[in-house]
Amino acid sequence: MKRRAAVLLAAVVAAMPLLAADAPSTTAASTAAAQPASTPLSRTRGLFIDPKLPAALWVAAHPKDERAAAIRSAISRQPMAHWFTGTSDADVGKAVAAYTRSATAAKMLPVLVAYNLPGRDACGAESAGGAADAASYQTWISRFATAIGARPAIVVLEPDALGDFSCMSQAQIATRLGLLNAATRVLAQKAPKAWTYIDAGHADWISPATMAKRLLSAGVAQVRGFAVNVSNYIGTTDSRRYAERVKAALRRPAGYVIDTSRNGNGGNGQWCNPGGRKLGRQSTANPAALELWITNPGNSDGKCGIAPTTGAGVFSPALAQRLIAGK
Repeated sequence: MKRRAAVLLAAVVAAMPLLAADAPSTTAASTAAAQPASTPLSRTRGLFIDPKLPAALWVAAHPKDERAAAIRSAISRQPMAHWFTGTSDADVGKAVAAYTRSATAAKMLPVLVAYNLPGRDACGAESAGGAADAASYQTWISRFATAIGARPAIVVLEPDALGDFSCMSQAQIATRLGLLNAATRVLAQKAPKAWTYIDAGHADWISPATMAKRLLSAGVAQVRGFAVNVSNYIGTTDSRRYAERVKAALRRPAGYVIDTSRNGNGGNGQWCNPGGRKLGRQSTANPAALELWITNPGNSDGKCGIAPTTGAGVFSPALAQRLIAGK
């Protein structure tokens, strides 16, 4: 996934409350009571911990590895997002339904990432791929949303999508914006109890004013808000400052979420497996400051940096161990 440094916010319907203030980490169980009855937070008692994510599967397969105990405690037992990429799920509808159904049965709130736009990661290329064409994507995202249905969920929509314009033609950009508009519409219609956030890059990539324009063009007014720092390492304070500036540029009420999965030491200007990074604050469903592990710590950004032979999205115990230790 490309996260190039260079010189976010989502408008939502006016009736929705803001999610912008800085607040200490807490669980949904301690905050849900204060939320309107219709919100995904009030309908659940915490964030879902998926036992089938890469770190958990690695720990289960390597119980005698000396790294397993630390990875189990620090990573695999923490709530984080499940990524749906198209290539990894032969039938996205069945996969999303099974995941959200498991979370609902446990009365927990699942976090999903939809990452399947045609030509995704166009400029970075480490996570290149996605749907074959626009029609295929529209079918895929419709099945994705339908499978969530009336279940409560948080959805992060298409990381990189609005930052990755530099190598794209105007026609490609227009197609991408059209697909994002279609995605926000279908999610609003078919997953009405989900809070959807369009990815809006990070603080070292696109200027707040430019990102605000792109979010509006992508149909952000139809969903809950936007996400910042997905798959990057920039600290929470800087990420929140950036998000607030995007919100100001939008001039509309909005919510946002921050990916804190790997930002414990802040960023160093590198986006692809940089050394010296650290796990960030654990996910919180506090409505005043949604901080989520959207990226799965230990998963490689691509064949680069300190993991030159590990492909994008592949779990590496060595990467996980370094994030735990901050090395």
